[in-house]
Amino acid sequence: MEFIEPYKITVLVMGLSGLTFFVQLLVADIVAIKSRHIPGYPIEPNHKDLHFRSTRALSNTNESVAIFILLVCFSILSSANANLLNISATVYLVGRVGHMLCYYANLKLLRSISFGVSLLGLAAIFIVGIIGWF
Repeated sequence: MEFIEPYKITVLVMGLSGLTFFVQLLVADIVAIKSRHIPGYPIEPNHKDLHFRSTRALSNTNESVAIFILLVCFSILSSANANLLNISATVYLVGRVGHMLCYYANLKLLRSISFGVSLLGLAAIFIVGIIGWF
């Protein structure tokens, strides 16, 4: 699989994104257990509650991961510039991790900025892929 060699950082980012999901799942489950939440019942929407915030952090990551995977596949199959793709994927991951941590800490402005960083990473991945066609 020599064609993937230049994209090793992007592949690593995909793995680290999976790890981020795993951490978020563990945090949400541990917080749910500690708060004695009954599985299957709705969570009260309250940003002051860590259980709500940890569940939303996981949901927010879940909302963008399919886009990330599709855009990365598109870019790699378009023979995108590997350096730019690796940087763009890393920007996405930094934004997602920042969003997660800021959501846990209830830092609303920083959470929004981190979300914007992850969106910038996604947009850059797409642009790098499109450029591969020209």
